[in-house]
Amino acid sequence: MRTRITVAAVGTAFLLALTGCGNGTEGVSVTKSDAKPELTPAAPSPTPEPETQTTFDIGETADIDDEPNNVSFSATVIAYTQPVKGPQAPTEDLGGDAWATAEIKVCNVKGETFTVSQFPWSLAYEDGTRVEVSGLNGGDLPKPEFPTNDVSVKPDRCVRGKIPFPVQSDTRPQYIVYAPDALDEPLEWTVPAQ
Repeated sequence: MRTRITVAAVGTAFLLALTGCGNGTEGVSVTKSDAKPELTPAAPSPTPEPETQTTFDIGETADIDDEPNNVSFSATVIAYTQPVKGPQAPTEDLGGDAWATAEIKVCNVKGETFTVSQFPWSLAYEDGTRVEVSGLNGGDLPKPEFPTNDVSVKPDRCVRGKIPFPVQSDTRPQYIVYAPDALDEPLEWTVPAQ
């Protein structure tokens, strides 16, 4: 499968999420849509492959072209908040003493209908620790919530919401990770120090 990803800096941050949308992977290429064109050399040269990119800043949009599954979609991490005010602290068995949220937006740019959920998203820490989604929803968790169950996204439609993560209040993740089945390599959004 050939999957192409492009990135666009967005004035207003958008966050997108997509669950598995394929049976295996063959390649991912990433290009920046805001890249400046190169000067034309005196002699013709072959067109270079787009630069592969898998790490983004919060607010940047990854545009993914999944040709084998006839879908183009985008994913954006709009914001990361830690701690989140309001909900009761997570219980000890969830592994955190505070809640954090990643606000995500996923859009079906064109092609077939696909599904999204929270489960391809996680937090990655500098020491190698990963925090997965809890699968919890409702109650006092921050709204709007990103769907926990698979939700269909038709062409020209988006799904946006907050994904809660149980975290330790004294450490921040290094990245918000997005790893749907359609991608060979996970995408990461860098979490600022504060």
